[in-house]
Amino acid sequence: MDWWAERYAPDVTTIDLRRLHIRPGDVREERLDVELEPFVLGGQRYELSPPVLPVEVRISQASGATVFDLQAEVRLTGPCMRCLAFAEVELRVSTREFNDPDAPKTDELRSDYVTDDHLDVSAWARDAIALELPAQILCRPACAGLCPVCGKDLNAEPHEHTEREPDPRWAALGELRDRL
Repeated sequence: MDWWAERYAPDVTTIDLRRLHIRPGDVREERLDVELEPFVLGGQRYELSPPVLPVEVRISQASGATVFDLQAEVRLTGPCMRCLAFAEVELRVSTREFNDPDAPKTDELRSDYVTDDHLDVSAWARDAIALELPAQILCRPACAGLCPVCGKDLNAEPHEHTEREPDPRWAALGELRDRL
């Protein structure tokens, strides 16, 4: 690992499943603070607010498999994908994973987040948040965006450009249309 990654990469939060000694019917609840890197969507950076995310993990044993439940309330902030103003998204993330250590590595009953009896809560939380994000992060549902001609914010200054001249690159097609 290079010096930058060692200094600036967030800590990976894991749970050592061996120390829990879970038997069938047992349930353990863990509350952890997870530090996640910002999300980059459409070239824009979206930060967690606050930067450390509290998550609740519930671990139970059933029929030889371990069941993991994760819940978190998330707030992401960054630019609106239409007008670049401040935008905020609040999500309630709730997800479940199963892990049967006797299942083949490619089986659905084997969690990708469990390695050597350690549950990688950071990766699991990040993936769960990513799956819950809306297709577009907007400052408000009816955001009008930016004017494609002049770049002004259409929310603050709604307008239209009626005097648009056609792009000169289309002239050859116009001539062809006129001949037909």
